[in-house]
Amino acid sequence: MHTDAGSVLFIPHGGGPLPLLGDETHLKLNNFLKTIKQSLIKPSAILVISAHWEASLPTITSGASPALIYDYSGFPDESYDIEYPAAGSPALAKNIYELLLKSGIKSKLDDKRGFDHGLFVPLKIMFPDASIPCVQLSLCQSLDPDTHINIGKALAELAHKDILILGSGFTFHNLRAMFSPTASLPDEKNEAFEQWLIDTCTNKDISAEEREQALISWEQAPFARYCHPREEHLLPLHICSAITGTPGKLVFNDKVLRKKTCAFLW
Repeated sequence: MHTDAGSVLFIPHGGGPLPLLGDETHLKLNNFLKTIKQSLIKPSAILVISAHWEASLPTITSGASPALIYDYSGFPDESYDIEYPAAGSPALAKNIYELLLKSGIKSKLDDKRGFDHGLFVPLKIMFPDASIPCVQLSLCQSLDPDTHINIGKALAELAHKDILILGSGFTFHNLRAMFSPTASLPDEKNEAFEQWLIDTCTNKDISAEEREQALISWEQAPFARYCHPREEHLLPLHICSAITGTPGKLVFNDKVLRKKTCAFLW
């Protein structure tokens, strides 16, 4: 692994296929996704933890050529013709399964499931030639923060390989607020939660245990439930943070869909 480059990245993945459709509220995010790869290891494979897949057990795509899942509706016809023909990586899937098992976490391999838009939308911008094999890991339907922290700890070994681990979610995911007529006005609740999250994830003066505890108790953060009426878009961050156990670096702090959101690199 290149010691000067990060191997774990959490990003906001934008609204459905909008980043690929030239939507103006995604232009800053697109620019970030295009340029961040200069700060990453050169990956031999990519593991994506997407907010758009939940299963009773952590489940891993293990097919050799996963299809795309257009898991959104109400968008223009071209949204359903997007292509991203990345190969799967059965070997990496098996490695993830074994790492989870070693930590006492039961998981499941799924050789039929395809890649959802939490994978193909950002990766089409970051790595447009689709030449890097990809694997997806689901969230657990329980949405229990502790469970997802433990999944991250179990995968710590991957951070020392030439694998890019991508948490694909959103640090703000109140769709009603994003699409309300007043979405562009200053939003102190959005700002307060983002600041708490930045402090929690990047502060070098707090211990790994304190950071972990803060993320487990994330509902106690300012306006947590306003920012995440449901937490599936936040939990990929829990996995990413726990993989390294170290402070992350704030690499994006701007507006997407008119609301402040962040990305972190470890």
